Amino acid sequence: MDNIYLLMIVALAVLAIADLVVGVSNDAVNFLNSAIGSKAISFRTIMIVASIGVAVGAIFSSGMMEVARKGIFNPGEFMFNEIMIIFMAVMITDILLLDFFNTVGMPTSTTVSIVFELLGAAVCMAFIKIGHDNGNFSDVINYINTSKASQIIFGILLSVIVAFTIGAIIQWVSRLLLSYNFEKKASWVGAVFGGVALTALTYFIFMKGIKGTSYASQSFDILDGQTMKDFLETQVISIVSISMVFWSILSYIFITVIKTNIYKLIIIVGTFALALAFAGNDLVNFIGVPIAAYNAFEQWSASGLAATDFPMDVLAEKVPTNNWLLFIAGMVMVLTLWFSTKAKGVVKTSLDLSSQSETKERFQPNFLSRGFVRFAMLMSQMSSYILPESWQAKIDKQFETPVISLKKDKTYELPAFDMVRAAVNLMVAAVLISVATSYKLPLSTTYVTFMVAMGTSLADRAWGAESAVYRVAGVLNVIGGWFFTAFIAFVSAALIAFLLNWNVNVMVPVLLLLATVLLVRNYISHNKKVKETKAEDRLQKAESSSVQGVIHESAKNIANVVKRGNKIYTNAINGLSKQDLPLLKKNKNQVNKLAAEIDDLRDNIFYFIKNLDESSVGASNFYINVLGYLQDMAQSLEYISKVSHKHINNNHKKLKFNQIKELKQVDESLEQFFVDTKNAFDSRSFEQIGDILKNQKEIFDLVNEKIQRQVERTRTEESSPKNTTLYFSLLLETKDLLKATMNLLEEYHDSHDSSVKPAKIDDSEE
Repeated sequence: MDNIYLLMIVALAVLAIADLVVGVSNDAVNFLNSAIGSKAISFRTIMIVASIGVAVGAIFSSGMMEVARKGIFNPGEFMFNEIMIIFMAVMITDILLLDFFNTVGMPTSTTVSIVFELLGAAVCMAFIKIGHDNGNFSDVINYINTSKASQIIFGILLSVIVAFTIGAIIQWVSRLLLSYNFEKKASWVGAVFGGVALTALTYFIFMKGIKGTSYASQSFDILDGQTMKDFLETQVISIVSISMVFWSILSYIFITVIKTNIYKLIIIVGTFALALAFAGNDLVNFIGVPIAAYNAFEQWSASGLAATDFPMDVLAEKVPTNNWLLFIAGMVMVLTLWFSTKAKGVVKTSLDLSSQSETKERFQPNFLSRGFVRFAMLMSQMSSYILPESWQAKIDKQFETPVISLKKDKTYELPAFDMVRAAVNLMVAAVLISVATSYKLPLSTTYVTFMVAMGTSLADRAWGAESAVYRVAGVLNVIGGWFFTAFIAFVSAALIAFLLNWNVNVMVPVLLLLATVLLVRNYISHNKKVKETKAEDRLQKAESSSVQGVIHESAKNIANVVKRGNKIYTNAINGLSKQDLPLLKKNKNQVNKLAAEIDDLRDNIFYFIKNLDESSVGASNFYINVLGYLQDMAQSLEYISKVSHKHINNNHKKLKFNQIKELKQVDESLEQFFVDTKNAFDSRSFEQIGDILKNQKEIFDLVNEKIQRQVERTRTEESSPKNTTLYFSLLLETKDLLKATMNLLEEYHDSHDSSVKPAKIDDSEE
């Protein structure tokens, strides 16, 4: 029995490392999104600055924060065996929960997850103890630190609302004063903004960095016998005032003498500050529980008592964490930051929701998002009646986004937002976390940084009529995910604690194996999605400004659609013949993916046309027609895939041998047609299209012949109405697919002129 606790300690150590990886992947959004979104500095520089911040924060971390030991429950009420079950349940739940959020690319709070996991496991063990002792279930309050738990829940709700509101107000005022042409403002304006921002960030670094060191609790004569921690908390006005003057003067020197962009400096310092805070504050979320378990194990081993007889009063005492453990944890966090693809996915969600420009919207609108947008529009109309028109005009002018002329370069991407918004994001998040720290209010750094970014997006008019309903839906989805985190963390940890208590020797290996399988499965699934995203056969947007240029640019898209369409059609026929439901289901997903990519191309038509000059209108007509034919092809394939899946899914009669044989003949003829078409577009040999068009009558005649045969069978021998309907549907939709493809080929055949070279993009153009 004693060996099981040693196994649990080893397992907790491994889980701590895994938890560091999944935790950093989720929380990287806290300190990376502003720098990455603004593109103020290179990605490599961002990562180096963030890595230094994480490493310094980990080493300066207070390490054994009280939340893991006695912040949520009263350890003296539990025995060693019960504490180990609580800690084991917490770590298994935490790693699975965070990995799930990382896989779907949603930011959540590691602080909230660990708190509610501790609460759920502790409540479960408390009920088990009370039930075993025939006690009163209302006595559970003696086991739980209710004041701390309620304070944390209140802090969560408050931080969401306050962060969004303050972020919106500060961004609105900043934009009103600086506008989008902030770099052309007087030097003193940038100096004052730099002074305010750098003061907020440096005070934040002191509050979150020095507070975690061993020096913070020592008294110094130079501070009149006060500790650094007390001095920072009591002399706020003096420190801030002196810092403001110092940083404003230094910012002015940077701008006028050294010719430095002060906003870039703010973003660099802010990224370092939030990375340091993350490591210093959230490290306990990943290693606090395993270290508390190790300390408990050491004390129990030395006591010589049975695990069921050794009370855990020892956890109420503060025990410093080994600096080498903090260093190792910091290095694991830094490596994760560099190599985790899931971290990039979580950051992308935040950037998409706050982007100033159009992005592919991930979230679908719902009645709540529509209601919020209508309410905001109503409030905007009311304000227009209140404010004088001259004021409104001046305000609108400050919020006018400048027209940026770009090189016609496919690889160029605009920043999600400008440096003013990035600086405000970092500054406001730092101030709010500093204030909460000084007042000892618990909050989630993830919630604060995310909601500040959303508030500044709203104030900056990034959520326009075209995107507001999608962005609001996204924010509501993320917030809903946060409350889901709390609920599922509590319930899951309680369930796992119950199972472990039921038979600890059996359930520890079983649950560890289950956790490993789920993590590996998620890892494989995520890698597969990443590879699909990078797949070469994804459709590309056309950017040329001439008909011949668009013909050559679109050729690869046509070849890809034909190749994928051929596979989808063949899979539908094969799935029907073999009654292979999984194949037909997978086929439906493939055609939906293809249709979505074609829709993306259609959504880009506005920007494509905007890019054209007066002499290139013909290119837009050609491109619009091509996309229309591609969409017709996708719709036909979608219908064929859908009816095939529906027929087998509803367990209808299998198609007759003759019907399947005829469909196979059509498929073979169609396959040859598609292969020839793909080869023509792959090789850019558009002259071959004429030969393909000459043979179109043969394929149409073949399909018409099969339709006529089915008519005869229906009159004489066919007994299944469902089979007849399906067969006619497949053949008629095959004719529509052929018509759309032939129309596409004719468009290319008529428009292509081999004597005209396609227009090439000149890299020297501005």
